[in-house]
Amino acid sequence: DAGLDYIPSNDFSLYDQVLDAAVAYGAIPARYKSLEGLTQYFAMARGIQQKDVPVSLHPETTTFELAPADRLKPLQHFLEAKNELGIVTRPVLLGPVTFLELSRASRDAPVDFNKWATFLNAAVGVFADLLATLGEAGAETVQVDEPCLVLDVSGPLKTAYTDAYTLLGSILANKRASGATIPKLVVTTYFEALRENLTDVFAPAILPVVDGIHVDLIRTLESLDPVAYAKDVVAAVAAAGRQGFSISLGVVDGRNVWKTDLARAIGWLDAVRALDLTAAGVAELVVASSCSLLHSPHSTEAEKNNKDKELVSWLAFAVQKVHEIVTITTALRDGPTAVAAALADNAASIESRKTSKRIHNATVAARVAAVTRDMYARKSPYPTRQQVQAAALGLPAFPTTTIGSFPQTASLRKIRAQNRAGSLATEEYERLLREEIQLVVGEQEALGLDVLVHGEPERNDMVEYFGELLDGYGFTANGWVQSYGSRGVKPPIIYGDVSRPEPMTVRWSTYAQTLSTKPVKGMLTGPITMLCWSFVRDDQPRSATAQQLALAIRDEVVDLAEAVVPPELGVPGHPTRIRAIQIDEPALREGLPLRRRLWQIYLDWAVDAFRLASSGVADDVQIHSHMCYAEFQDIRDAIVALDCDVLSIENAKNDMQTVLADGTAGGDSVLAGYPNEVGPGLFDIHTSRVPPQTEMAARLAAVAAAVGDPRRVWVNPDCGLKTRQWKETREALSTMVAVAVAARS
Repeated sequence: DAGLDYIPSNDFSLYDQVLDAAVAYGAIPARYKSLEGLTQYFAMARGIQQKDVPVSLHPETTTFELAPADRLKPLQHFLEAKNELGIVTRPVLLGPVTFLELSRASRDAPVDFNKWATFLNAAVGVFADLLATLGEAGAETVQVDEPCLVLDVSGPLKTAYTDAYTLLGSILANKRASGATIPKLVVTTYFEALRENLTDVFAPAILPVVDGIHVDLIRTLESLDPVAYAKDVVAAVAAAGRQGFSISLGVVDGRNVWKTDLARAIGWLDAVRALDLTAAGVAELVVASSCSLLHSPHSTEAEKNNKDKELVSWLAFAVQKVHEIVTITTALRDGPTAVAAALADNAASIESRKTSKRIHNATVAARVAAVTRDMYARKSPYPTRQQVQAAALGLPAFPTTTIGSFPQTASLRKIRAQNRAGSLATEEYERLLREEIQLVVGEQEALGLDVLVHGEPERNDMVEYFGELLDGYGFTANGWVQSYGSRGVKPPIIYGDVSRPEPMTVRWSTYAQTLSTKPVKGMLTGPITMLCWSFVRDDQPRSATAQQLALAIRDEVVDLAEAVVPPELGVPGHPTRIRAIQIDEPALREGLPLRRRLWQIYLDWAVDAFRLASSGVADDVQIHSHMCYAEFQDIRDAIVALDCDVLSIENAKNDMQTVLADGTAGGDSVLAGYPNEVGPGLFDIHTSRVPPQTEMAARLAAVAAAVGDPRRVWVNPDCGLKTRQWKETREALSTMVAVAVAARS
């Protein structure tokens, strides 16, 4: 209805695109082949009382065979749009090389297993069959997503791209010769520039086989001139002598929520159009979003009741971004006067945001300017702090704790919704929260945990909750996006300078501490996770926003550490101070640039942000952090540089591969030589499966061997427990505590 020329299909997933591709390619792990339909699909994603893994490959049990038509989602979505709506869509497929690159060997695969040598030809063959199936159904063009083309492509990956697309070209040529209808192919890249891969990989290996390319001009802005990048793409097509080629330029940001500066985007495209595109073999210049709009909320129309009208006026969600694409296209085809009103409205909105007094805060700027290098370090090195903390906390060997959250029950969600709607008074709401904290603390006491948490019943989300209490943040009523799998989040929006007007968590943590003689951790989200899991302002470097967040979190850390827990309240003999504070940074690895040459720049300021947030307290305050679900080997040195006293880290979900990267207690293990205390998770919280005591005990023994000093090993789950039910939570924690107690003897 908006007037978009090319409409994609198969770009929605119930879980993720890699899993969808595994189903389409028939690459189903053997243990799931007895299941069918969505039962099989979600078992592969989450596990059903068995160890959960990502898409995994085994040379003897994995086969590639195109799924039956009734289970072939790309075909079914295409036919649904064609038959029911009369729209011939452009199906979106994950390319075969990216699929294999994002898959890994199963745990029981031979050590010399080479996925490229074993499966590349089979994957390409099935991919070609899928293209022919879509062509027969009437698809004219297929979008082939190959985002791994923007990585550092060398070695086996570079060879794979060359071999895969050479083979694909040969197979498709044979199919055409046999009378098959093969759709045109547009290779799509995003989140980075091709850079040297344009001439080293795409031009020689892929360009001869495909009919178009999409590039992201937005995510390159900090390091590359977008117009120069687009011109390089045109030059590569010209050098290849291709004719009728399509170039799609992503000028509307698909990963953020701000309105596009339409005048700037039109200027970029005019500069590219000034080239002799016909002579270069370019038949079509397509205006597009930088990436899928899956990463953007649906529509600002759902924000009509949002009281922050000014903020909403600066935003463009998926529906609005489609209209921006159409407006830009119309301006290029028919001239700016054809969309003069839309361009004028956009220019006014862009100017409003630039000049709003809400954006810049002189007090924040002065505080940032006053930061000195000594603020990035604790008062004493870890060995000294360890002795002080051991005396202050008095914990046993293999101390037990959890990551922070406890089950977010239906009743908790109900009272939170009632309070937001105004039907439950804040006083009564907070009384019910205190009752929940009492329950959670009591449960932990009964289970025998050593360091407790308050359970976070007041928090809707680990980022949104804090954002609501910080200046510089804005919020939506319905700005939901897919987080992982079938879970959604509603990220807050950082629109201006960030500061903390008042304490955020002190009253909840101090109240929980009055309920137990055991230490209770204060629970905070770290500055990098706040940054990565928010929609972030694009008018200053992300490093500057991270520093502002770090100062805000630092204030909360200091207030938690200095708060007095009233000795006359609660149980007799409870601690009168919060001596353990956890600052979660699960997104530290996620924030890495895609190109390795840029990693250290990011890691330097990211580590600085954490240290700035955590270093304002005395030696007797134990700083914890938590990380989960990432390739930790990539950032091992940065993890050490954080200098947190205790690190809890995901470990059970990938069956110890995070901790013991090479299958031993040393080598590339994240824990080999790790200098501080660490708690690799003993059970995966993303599945209802409760491992037996023997399994958890084996993991703990391996962890202790990897660390080399049992006195520095903690016992905890992989992650928070908010998504679990109470029954399985009690059972898993009881087993975990039993393992720790046995290890002490």
